[in-house]
Amino acid sequence: MDRRSFISKAGVLGVGAAASTLAAPAVADGNITWRMVTTWPKNFPGLGVGAQRLADRITAASGGRLTIKVYSAGELVPPLQSLDAVIDGAAEMSHGAAYYWQNKSPALSFFTGVPYGMTSRELTAWVRYMGGQEIWDEIYDQFGVQGFLSGDTGTQAGGWFKNELTGVDSVSGLRFRTPGLGGRVWEKLGATVTNMAAGEIFQALQSGTLDAAEFVGPYNDLALGFHQVAKNYYFPSFVEPGLATELVVDKKKYQALPEDLQAIVRDVCQAEYDQVASDFYANDPRALQTLGNEHDVNIRQFPEEILEAGAEAASEIMAGLRDSDDALVKKTAESFIESLNILRQRSKTTDGAFVNAREKYFKI
Repeated sequence: MDRRSFISKAGVLGVGAAASTLAAPAVADGNITWRMVTTWPKNFPGLGVGAQRLADRITAASGGRLTIKVYSAGELVPPLQSLDAVIDGAAEMSHGAAYYWQNKSPALSFFTGVPYGMTSRELTAWVRYMGGQEIWDEIYDQFGVQGFLSGDTGTQAGGWFKNELTGVDSVSGLRFRTPGLGGRVWEKLGATVTNMAAGEIFQALQSGTLDAAEFVGPYNDLALGFHQVAKNYYFPSFVEPGLATELVVDKKKYQALPEDLQAIVRDVCQAEYDQVASDFYANDPRALQTLGNEHDVNIRQFPEEILEAGAEAASEIMAGLRDSDDALVKKTAESFIESLNILRQRSKTTDGAFVNAREKYFKI
């Protein structure tokens, strides 16, 4: 896919401008139109397509009573201001990743991806059945919004590096794009970390502003063209083992909807979580083959020294969050850790043991 076909061009409105120039949501014959702003480029594989499909499914399932109009990154507000757009009233919905907003509460990172933390299935078990959603609701109540899991990439790739990594010393001074708690881990390993939206990363790598970057994995990264400016592609991401995306809605407006429309929003999010996961699981390995076979990308594993140092850094960060003076951060960390220590038993005893046996004995 030509990366230029879906990356938005420059020229975006700020949240304040959007709020002042757009009319209120349209209502005609009892039907409602809501605006969804996203952090993803238009037609972006997996994530942007998933956001559009989620909107289309809500519109179809409601028979048009709740119509969702999607604005891709930069079309209405800058991509990393999409949550603020909902908080400020410039939009009714935001499609992004909760760890983008960790400056509002570090606890939000737990609902996207935690270094050496939960896999996709473990995360949904915690959110749906072990109290995670209720804690998430508490956090977002402070901002007048409601969050739902809306997609999942699975375990991500570790990132693109212009130079080969030989150990922790190779990380020192690297200018690295990576967000969330994972960014804090890489900082502890010596990198200088920044976050930026998907459509900005290629140019930063090309210009030398960045030495390394991670976004999601082969499916997205091939489309973004990172292989044109870096050739060392590392696996797996030990800081994003089961990354989830979110749909955030204006809570008052959501609760004012009829119960059936509330259920449609909630249930479509759940369906899309699984749909997006399947999309990535099917297309990541095929894209990785293309990167290796057609673009001479060096597909590498992180040195054990980096994996071990990353785990130590992640443990320190988690301990700090668990001891936080912020009651909600502390509560979230404690719930996450307690649930992880239960769920990892199944992952190790059942899933991991099966995969190891299949790789060792089953040849077709």
